[in-house]
Amino acid sequence: MEQVYRYIDENKEMYVQWLQDLCKLPSVSTYDQSMKETAEVVKTYLTQAGVPTEILQMPGQQPVVYGQTSRDKESTISFYNHYDVQPEDPIELWESPPFAAEIREGKLIARGSADNKGALMARICAVHAYQKVYGGLPVNIKFLIEGEEESGGSRHIKHLAATQPELLQADLCIWENGFVNSDGSFEVKLGNKGLLFVKLVAKGANTDLHSSHASIIENPAWRLVWALNTLKNDRDEILIEHFYDKVAQPTEGEKEILERMDLEEEEMLARLGLDRFIRDLRGNELREKLVFQPTCNICGIESGYTGKGSKTVLPSEAWVKIDFRLVPNQVPKEILQHLRNHLDRHGFQDIEIIANEGTQAAKTDPDHPLVKKVMKAATKMKGIPPRVILMNPGSGPMYALCQQLGIPAIGFGVGNPDSRKHAPNENILIKDYLDGIKMAATVIHEWA
Repeated sequence: MEQVYRYIDENKEMYVQWLQDLCKLPSVSTYDQSMKETAEVVKTYLTQAGVPTEILQMPGQQPVVYGQTSRDKESTISFYNHYDVQPEDPIELWESPPFAAEIREGKLIARGSADNKGALMARICAVHAYQKVYGGLPVNIKFLIEGEEESGGSRHIKHLAATQPELLQADLCIWENGFVNSDGSFEVKLGNKGLLFVKLVAKGANTDLHSSHASIIENPAWRLVWALNTLKNDRDEILIEHFYDKVAQPTEGEKEILERMDLEEEEMLARLGLDRFIRDLRGNELREKLVFQPTCNICGIESGYTGKGSKTVLPSEAWVKIDFRLVPNQVPKEILQHLRNHLDRHGFQDIEIIANEGTQAAKTDPDHPLVKKVMKAATKMKGIPPRVILMNPGSGPMYALCQQLGIPAIGFGVGNPDSRKHAPNENILIKDYLDGIKMAATVIHEWA
């Protein structure tokens, strides 16, 4: 691999420029912003890397960039990534424009740099470098790059998995991202939590009213607060009936991996300006809760007047957005029905639920031989074993694209513990990006 590593180092300015150019495109899927343009740019990079590529488009959905090399090798690796990014708000908290892709003190600062354009470009660059050095690849490569991961629940890509599974079929899928830890080791992820995202809406009068009417007209904001108060207690326990029925406890083998998982608790608290975790949890209890327990989280809540100064108003409507991170065996549509039943039982039949279809949790066996091959590549490249995350606390369409089709999946990436994904000043270290290129190339080489 020394020749490939040398080629990557000699061409690092070009590879960094490719990533900067991609990060300058404001591909915010929530706003349908620059999506088709970004998909075409990704296609151009894949073509430059020697990967025949096409754009797959369904009406009303964001394009999928699909690339596949020759099919004459015995085995196939697929790379799953997404080119869409989160909205950049709040803009005023950014130290530089979110799509300027500035480099400062060895960091590339841009929305999407860590989630997920950095890992996406690292993999494209790895294929480019490997083919420039060796003139070919030892394994068939597929790229599956979508534009709805951050907003649309990956509808297009789930449709492909259901209707054209042969496009996705592979021996192993390299999932979208992961961290490089402070000790230099890679973090590898073997699963994702599932997700159910809902909006609860409480309605009152057909117009906002003067707040003097609060003595006789019910306020939907209070109505919503009372409903929320039934969902969770002050010990962070979710009170929805049957919510935990299918939650499985970790196996003995999984507990052993959890014990080796270094969460860097003190560093995390210091970085976030906190002095404690929920319920003062530490050690194994904290790690088990992070990885194996579901959540009920308020993402945003709004009602009435929230502008500058005062406005004495009784609002006509209140809403809250909630995400449930689910664990294996929990089915989103069943959780949605449990939520509806819970609200009805507590007298909140009037509160409307607007929900997406959700995503099931996914998990890969850490003892799978192909997973071990990736871990061996990470150890060889870094000189230190990777840290294993059994299940990423975040979510994605891994179950639909991988486990449902019998494909093992493992993720690694180019982020860092302070990458600030989904937040202002998202960033990656240039060194980690270049190491991410080398890591992807090393995985490809291990197949030889």
